[in-house]
Amino acid sequence: MAAHLARAGYEVCGWSRSQRNNAAARAAGVDVCKAVGEVFATCDSLILMLANDDAIDSVLDRHGAAFGERVEGRLLINMGTSSAAYSQALSDEIRVAGGRYVEAPVSGSRVQAEAAQLVILLAGAEADLAAAAPLVTPMGRQTVCCGAVPSALRMKLAVNLYLITLVTGLAEAVHFAEAHGIPLDRFAQVVNAGPMASDVSRIKLDKMVRGDFAVQASITDVHKNSGLVAAAAREVGMHAPLINASDALFAQALQAGLGTLDMAAVLQAVRAGPGGIGRS
Repeated sequence: MAAHLARAGYEVCGWSRSQRNNAAARAAGVDVCKAVGEVFATCDSLILMLANDDAIDSVLDRHGAAFGERVEGRLLINMGTSSAAYSQALSDEIRVAGGRYVEAPVSGSRVQAEAAQLVILLAGAEADLAAAAPLVTPMGRQTVCCGAVPSALRMKLAVNLYLITLVTGLAEAVHFAEAHGIPLDRFAQVVNAGPMASDVSRIKLDKMVRGDFAVQASITDVHKNSGLVAAAAREVGMHAPLINASDALFAQALQAGLGTLDMAAVLQAVRAGPGGIGRS
């Protein structure tokens, strides 16, 4: 995502908690910083794409002395996924400290990020959205303004409900085909030729058929998201049987040590049933 910004002509300073992609970032034209403080010292607009709430809080030093200095006078664009309540509280604190905040969660995973084909959901004050939109546009194929914070994250959770239950349903259909002796390559041919086919179904079905669970969207990340969706449904008293069932299956896969595999590996939990799961 940072590389797409650099290729679009922006001067990009970047810092990663893991440091594992630094060489690729430099090759793409990103000025890789040795410490996160260098990014705040250099940039007036900051884009956060971090794994979870704790990571965001740590980078911003949200509960420490540096928070005010890091956010004052700056535009912070949060592209990660969290609860609506977390994002609203963070937005309020940033504004009190003199900063600006935009939600920009995305629909898409590694494949779409690498191809600049993400759908980017925006929420915030009108002036802040106008400033943020040009910065995120090079990363995706479409931006959608959803209103005020936290409307973009609520939209993201609604989209994720569909995505997660779709892939879980696809895994169950694959298991059904296996149980009835249907050749999986023939099953995939029918699904991919039919009206239900989509980019997601083609990619995930291919992974299930080949047993290739190299990660695009990990079991760990999807379980985090399924939990956020299920919790948001409970908050409004919504009956949500499909996401609850999916959340339980991703929890089972995570507990079995499959957290680093792609979400398509939920097939292993579907195959195992409630009695247990083995890694293969």
